[in-house]
Amino acid sequence: MRILVCVKRVPAPGAKINLTADQRAVDTAFLGFTTSPHEECAVEAALQLVEAHGGDATVLTLGPPEAEEQLRYAASLGIARCVLLPVDDEWDPQRTASAITAAVRDLEAADGTFDLVLFGNESADSGGFQVGVRVAVALDRPMVNGAKALTVDGDHAVVRRESDAGHEVYSLALPAIVGVKEGVNLPRYPTMKGRLASKKVAIDVLPPEAAAGGLAMVRLAPPLADDRSVTILGHGADAAPAVVDLLDSLGLLDTPGSL
Repeated sequence: MRILVCVKRVPAPGAKINLTADQRAVDTAFLGFTTSPHEECAVEAALQLVEAHGGDATVLTLGPPEAEEQLRYAASLGIARCVLLPVDDEWDPQRTASAITAAVRDLEAADGTFDLVLFGNESADSGGFQVGVRVAVALDRPMVNGAKALTVDGDHAVVRRESDAGHEVYSLALPAIVGVKEGVNLPRYPTMKGRLASKKVAIDVLPPEAAAGGLAMVRLAPPLADDRSVTILGHGADAAPAVVDLLDSLGLLDTPGSL
């Protein structure tokens, strides 16, 4: 089977995010970058399916030239082909989806239809939840997001996702598109042999073609700083009166005569 995984280069989780002066971009001066975590699981899902059913997997990203790092990392894990759609700045979800859709059509026209196109549930930076859905609609293929389990049974993909009532199970006729959620598997680490081999992998560069979408970013807004503080009431037995006063102020002590 043929599988395409779409990934995104994002700031490493846990990093402190600073904005540029105009609040329209992330200041990347001191940031490390990685593949969006949901998409790391999508890459692993593709590798497992290829190991189980045969075939090959391709990884594609739309991003800056530096995103070659994430493509080569995927190659070090066992991905056979890497495709870069180079852009100089962040594209809105509509334009991104249009460019990916066009790239999928070009790749399929040359080498045949992808049985599965995998996305992360959402990217770790912008969290738009919509690029995969837009591509599925444009390609007229069934799509399920939030996959916590993914298998292939004959000519159908079986997808399980969590819901408030338990689990939902979907059977999608191939070709199909699936949005994978972190936790569906445990991504593997590359071997030294894989890392060395990835340096020789050719990156296919396809100039993206897509008109700007209808969404416009006004500014980025970092979350409010956590201004909570800690007050030390005392040490040892000397803290007891302060603890009693605190519990009393919270109404957690019985008032005199209540027993």
